[in-house]
Amino acid sequence: MSNKRNPELTRERILEAATDEFAEKGFGSARVDAIALKAGANKRMLYHYYGNKEDLFVAVLEHAYQGIRNHEQALDLESLDPDSAMRELIRFTFGYFVDHPEFIRLLNNENLYGASHIKRSRRVLAMHTPLVDQLRQVLQQGEGSGVFRPGVDPIQLYITVAGLGYFYLSNAATLGTIFGVDLTEEEALKMRLVHITEVILGYLQP
Repeated sequence: MSNKRNPELTRERILEAATDEFAEKGFGSARVDAIALKAGANKRMLYHYYGNKEDLFVAVLEHAYQGIRNHEQALDLESLDPDSAMRELIRFTFGYFVDHPEFIRLLNNENLYGASHIKRSRRVLAMHTPLVDQLRQVLQQGEGSGVFRPGVDPIQLYITVAGLGYFYLSNAATLGTIFGVDLTEEEALKMRLVHITEVILGYLQP
């Protein structure tokens, strides 16, 4: 079936091509012509589906956030005991960053623009509420059973969990050069996950 007869497939191809282009070159240097060419579409079709370059970048960011949020929801943290739930969230978050370097590059670029594109998206802002609610419930269960300290803010904790992996991976090239190690090797990644887990669970101890 051709792209013209399958608009949903065309939209997906444009979004995939745009994700690659924006992740590789950043919003400022990315070119709509290149995105259309990669997607096997024409510019008019791209503008028809996504409006303009700014709107397309917003759609890419929404798609990227939706991907990680969908996977987080599938973790079903509430069904696990608090310690296991926290370990699973840490494992997943770091692993997702490792497996999706384009996500990190997109966020790095959006931060250069002061989150101006994300601010335009109600979808992205709404996606974080279920995650915070899940984490809050895990913390409450852990506090109630005596395995976690009281009064932990779920937003602050998630930022720390994400930050410990995000900083490591987004700066792996410079840090690796400074310390003379390859921080992206499998063994190095395993060591980092162990360290993040120990740091977070150590903080949560009552």
